Amino acid sequence: MHVFLPCLLAAVLLLGGPAMASDGPDQDRARRAVEQGLMLPLRDIIARAQAELGGEVVEAELEDERGVPVYEIKLLTRGRLVKARYDARTGVRLAGGEGKKR
Repeated sequence: MHVFLPCLLAAVLLLGGPAMASDGPDQDRARRAVEQGLMLPLRDIIARAQAELGGEVVEAELEDERGVPVYEIKLLTRGRLVKARYDARTGVRLAGGEGKKR
């Protein structure tokens, strides 16, 4: 958990946008979408999730849900693992987040 966060933050700082597990065409496409204003940068969504939920980010992913780019952010807050999903285009929080006691 503590090792992942610095890696994630480094990726966000280097890319200025979405951090993905692998380098390649998907990452390039996501970076272009952020540069063109079609998607919000990951750092903006992380800030929004922390403001809404608090806690420490332990994982962040960019997923494609039926053609809609969705950021999934997992935070450890008050002893619970909370998952929040955001529309990457608008930053609107989507239904379906959940929390698990740790």
